Amino acid sequence: MAQHQHINKTQPRRTWLQGSLAGFIATGPMTLFMLVTQRYLPKRHRYALPPEIITEDLARRTHVRWHMNKTQILVATLVSHFAYGAAMGALYGPLEKKISLPPPVKGTIFGLVVWAASYLVLLPMLGLSESGQREPVRRNLMMIAAHIVWGSTMGVLAKVLTDNRLQPPWRDTSRA
Repeated sequence: MAQHQHINKTQPRRTWLQGSLAGFIATGPMTLFMLVTQRYLPKRHRYALPPEIITEDLARRTHVRWHMNKTQILVATLVSHFAYGAAMGALYGPLEKKISLPPPVKGTIFGLVVWAASYLVLLPMLGLSESGQREPVRRNLMMIAAHIVWGSTMGVLAKVLTDNRLQPPWRDTSRA
């Protein structure tokens, strides 16, 4: 009984952690997708990707941009992009169990919600330069597709992490 109570207490923490890890990992394929598909945009739309523009804008607003070179901006961009992916994944973790759809579908829906909330609500509300309303249609479609890649990958990874969570051998009750 005490063991069961311990599992129930750690379950929410584990759910957040699994979602966060899934969101972090899924940011990799999403980033690669954005870098590859950006090359297929019309030349006039091939400027910096949204995570870099947002990072530069925030660095400018906090008066640290002039201390940073291009490499430092790119590193800060990657760190912040993966951190945002992990944070959104942490939000997905607890929600994932409440919706009975296949993992890639749940993840895709969540990815689209994250895109809409970020690019149509949060960024415009913060006055950041990279909001969806200011972007050309093809760039928006690229970003929507990138969030589908992120969400579907995260959905599958979250399910795998939930189903195959590692436990110490002394906690394995199936060997009785």
